[in-house]
Amino acid sequence: MLSKQHSLKYRVTGYLSNMKLQVKAGDITEQEVDAIVVNVFEGVSQPEGATKSVNTAIKDIITSLIETGEVRGKSGELTLIHTQNSIKPKRVLVAGLGPKEKFNQDSIRSISGGIVRFLNAKKIKTYSTVLHGGGEGGIKTAVAARSIAEGTILGAYKFSEHKSKKQKQYIEQVTVVEMDNSKVNDIKRGIDEGVSIASSVSLARDMVNQPANYMTPSDLVDIATDICDGTDVELEVFDESRMQQLKMGALLGVAKGSVVPPKMIIMKYLGDAKNPDNNIGLIGKGITFDSGGISIKPSGGMAAMKGDMAGAASVISSMKAITELKPKINVTAIAAATENMPGGNAQKPGDVVVAMDGTTIEVDNTDAEGRLVLSDAVSYGVQLGLKRIVDVATLTGAIEIALGKVTTGAFSNNPELVSQVIDAGTQAGEKIWELPTFDEYRELYKSDVADLKNVGGRQAGSITGAMFIGEFAKDVAWVHLDIASTSTSPKTSGMITRGATGIPVRTLIYLVLALSKG
Repeated sequence: MLSKQHSLKYRVTGYLSNMKLQVKAGDITEQEVDAIVVNVFEGVSQPEGATKSVNTAIKDIITSLIETGEVRGKSGELTLIHTQNSIKPKRVLVAGLGPKEKFNQDSIRSISGGIVRFLNAKKIKTYSTVLHGGGEGGIKTAVAARSIAEGTILGAYKFSEHKSKKQKQYIEQVTVVEMDNSKVNDIKRGIDEGVSIASSVSLARDMVNQPANYMTPSDLVDIATDICDGTDVELEVFDESRMQQLKMGALLGVAKGSVVPPKMIIMKYLGDAKNPDNNIGLIGKGITFDSGGISIKPSGGMAAMKGDMAGAASVISSMKAITELKPKINVTAIAAATENMPGGNAQKPGDVVVAMDGTTIEVDNTDAEGRLVLSDAVSYGVQLGLKRIVDVATLTGAIEIALGKVTTGAFSNNPELVSQVIDAGTQAGEKIWELPTFDEYRELYKSDVADLKNVGGRQAGSITGAMFIGEFAKDVAWVHLDIASTSTSPKTSGMITRGATGIPVRTLIYLVLALSKG
């Protein structure tokens, strides 16, 4: 459950709970549904494959619309045709796939997200779709099916938990129809994977979209508990007393300003118990509200700081899919959760705290708190014997200046691991770019009174923040993902909806799956 105060069990609040995805062998023109979905590539003069069959059945209407320029096949273009009883489905939706040379699995996700919103707005209850990319698109069958499931579920997502009047969901069933019966099992497997992955992303979106009074450190614990219940995943939760025993002074320093108790959440999945070194740690920043502390933020836009726990939300929700997909690798998720508030006991600029590994830190700015909580979380991960660590944090505003809202910044001490993370992001359609971690930058966060200080000045803010965390990874292969600019979106497009994006949940899941096969 979430906290007793709210009495809510975790769930996705997108359309997954009411919308069923399935696969069926057969002729798409014979389906008893409100609409069918076919597609065309940009620049095509004659439809191919299943679209060609549908075009013939509805007396070449699609060809006519191509000739008049109404259907051009541009990416995201949607054209609705009423069939006038020429076939069983009442409507045909023609989806543009864009140029064939640029088409990939992320195109499928984006198109599927646009389709589900378009048809829901038309009050459609059931629709069937061809397997986008499974033919001339050249995408493997299971991958195309997984992409449709991801795009459909995430495109339909809308957070309305606290609205008295909910947005109406009309779509009840989406069916992928395939003529070739030999492909049905692969499609079903892809859909099942996509549903599992997308539901984890939806959960992360829910967690980030929740107001801070509904998503405290204790609420994060309750969600992690729900994920672990009924599975073999081991859950351990450190309270303030346990953190004091472990000498987690950096995390506790941040927590001092709030009356809300901090928590450290550790979830352990053993997918390869006989090989304990075959492991990876996913570590997330969980600042459930960030006022900035004594170095308080401006009031304008401070409400968005409820989302400063997006890193923790990412690693916790990723474990949901990992427990379901059961990769052959050991995965430990660690979420360091607290509020950062300016209470009477709050740490002050100039204070010195001692991290778990004994490093002394001058707190030059209390609003650079994420790297403090992560220093203890990463130190604990190293103590556990993790061989690879990926930490995720809404760490710096500077990353948006550098990369905009498009790309997540990556920083690393290990070329192989960062390459694997970037490759996973490419498969997930989540753009990641590596920035440098040259030794010269260390000079910027040296302290005159302690081993380190928690800010490095105006220069290279994202780099020094990341490298500060990297100091605590020691010799362990480490990647830091700064999602401060990509964890939310100001608009809806494709499978991204306004508000929390759930980035980089799919990257983390794809990474774990890839490493388990390596």
